[in-house]
Amino acid sequence: MYDIELVREILRQVLYSAQTVARRSAPITSPEDFLRSEEGLEKLDAICMQLIAIGESVKNLDKVTEGALLLRYPDIEWKRIMGMRNVLSHHYFDIDAEVVHSVCTNHIETLMKTVRRMLSDLENPDFTPIA
Repeated sequence: MYDIELVREILRQVLYSAQTVARRSAPITSPEDFLRSEEGLEKLDAICMQLIAIGESVKNLDKVTEGALLLRYPDIEWKRIMGMRNVLSHHYFDIDAEVVHSVCTNHIETLMKTVRRMLSDLENPDFTPIA
């Protein structure tokens, strides 16, 4: 069994960062929007920092729960989130604006919805925290 309060805190951190990504990426309509101006590049940097935070938190969540919790939510590609964190952190000059835009456009909403469901599930007294 794992520390439910710690898991909740990590999930809240993921949700906060995902909401920040959604808010910051809202005015971005194409990958080129990141690359056209200094402001766009700053927005890309800020979003990447939040994506790193999400990946790091997911990695910690997986460790704290010994892999059990994430298995319950297969609609999210958790390993890809952790992998993106590695690319953003260690191969910074290889960042692809198209990939970041795709994540913002196609995956952040689903992540937020899933994390909210996870938090709700953890509040349910009948929830079994092991997959």
